[in-house]
Amino acid sequence: MVDALVEFTELGAVTHLVVRPDNIFVQNGRLAEPGLVENIAQTAAAHAGHSNVLNGIPEAPLGYIATVDHLHIHKLPELHSTLETSIRVKQQVMNVTIIAGTIRCDGETIAECEMKIFLRN
Repeated sequence: MVDALVEFTELGAVTHLVVRPDNIFVQNGRLAEPGLVENIAQTAAAHAGHSNVLNGIPEAPLGYIATVDHLHIHKLPELHSTLETSIRVKQQVMNVTIIAGTIRCDGETIAECEMKIFLRN
């Protein structure tokens, strides 16, 4: 659900994803709502994994979505669209990370949410 990690900071990341016909979340020529949520979660996973690599930890942590709050989906992207997904770490306490995620397509915000993720060490 992520083609490339294009930007990384300690508190955020940006990824790209091209919506392809073989994506399991594509329905009627568009990426469905669960696919958008999963794309935000996978961007958070890419951030956590890259952070681990930079800190000399060879594996990505296993994470579980605990909650999805304030989910707003404005538009479902069509096939072959390129999504730019950004996450920002809002808070991290022990094994819980709260992120804000935004998906843009052609410069337009199409989805956004806040997500609480439990990381297993």
